[in-house]
Amino acid sequence: MRLLHTMLRVGDLPRSINFYTEVLGMKLLRQKDYPEGKFTLAFVGYGDEKNNTALELTHNWETSSYDIGSGFGHLAIEVDDVYKATDEIRGRGGKILRDAGPMNAGTTIIAFVEDPDGYQIELIGKK
Repeated sequence: MRLLHTMLRVGDLPRSINFYTEVLGMKLLRQKDYPEGKFTLAFVGYGDEKNNTALELTHNWETSSYDIGSGFGHLAIEVDDVYKATDEIRGRGGKILRDAGPMNAGTTIIAFVEDPDGYQIELIGKK
């Protein structure tokens, strides 16, 4: 077994695809419209879906925003250098919620960024 993908509902699909590809450096893996259901699915990730977990961006055509709710925490992405990644994301227009530094009560270097729909993404340094 393996984890295939995580799904996030997004209000503006082009804006979200731009964030995940241009700001976080993922690739658009595939995208398909479902006219009968009035939604589009776009899959983004750092590698092919055969060997990597993807992020599914679901855009319901008649919904422009969502309430994230209290149950969702964050996505996590491993990076080589959290300080460098944070600087690059900021330079590409990404919103930094917590600058790079040691986690609370630990030594692992982390940072948090936010996507255009308000989802939090933790950057974690390689161990």
